[in-house]
Amino acid sequence: MDELDKIDLSRLPTATRPLLGLTVLVVEDSRYACEAMRLMCLRSGARLRRADCLKSARRHLQVYRPSVAIVDMGLPDGSGADLIAEMAGAMPRVDVILAISGDDFAETVAIAAGADGFLAKPLSGVSLFQSAVLAHLPAERRPAGLRTVSDEIIVPDPVAYRDDMAHAADVLSDACDDRSIAYVVQFLSGVARSAGDSTLLDAADALAMSREKGQPVQSLAASLAGLVQERLSERVAI
Repeated sequence: MDELDKIDLSRLPTATRPLLGLTVLVVEDSRYACEAMRLMCLRSGARLRRADCLKSARRHLQVYRPSVAIVDMGLPDGSGADLIAEMAGAMPRVDVILAISGDDFAETVAIAAGADGFLAKPLSGVSLFQSAVLAHLPAERRPAGLRTVSDEIIVPDPVAYRDDMAHAADVLSDACDDRSIAYVVQFLSGVARSAGDSTLLDAADALAMSREKGQPVQSLAASLAGLVQERLSERVAI
């Protein structure tokens, strides 16, 4: 634990900043989703650190123990459930372990792996974010008295969305195997759902359905790649 963390932990939470003093490790490959959580942490008083894959998250955990870990279930180098199981079995344990995904079926897997709770994408409300963390935080770490409930809806910077599109374009350009297709489909589904991009979401879902049925996916993958390129060229705004 570094000196900044010691300073944070010495500060008590307040009614308006109920997560003051907490360090939140967000394991998330989407910059758009992570930017939303960064803003929520900022509004709530928490400090955020980000890892974009399992390997990076494990490096973080070798150096410090966060107060809260929020783990995306679909990561580029494996399942978030594996990391959740590792953290749940570690001593000392991270106080709060939450899973996050746009796939409703992921909740059962996450809880079975040891997660304390589950966040469904899109996550945009500050109050919902705070409540999810506080519900599982030890009593001595929660703010005393009443908490100010914020109805603020977080809208991340569109630049973060373009960063995600650039990442997806890179994956799609080399997506010649089933694993790459599966990853980019779940990645784009989550990003599109978070950003309210229904056209991209429908295309990703169509590709996922064809893949699950064992049908040819080349045409649908090409269409999805085209939509991603449109967003990169800013012909489509979110």
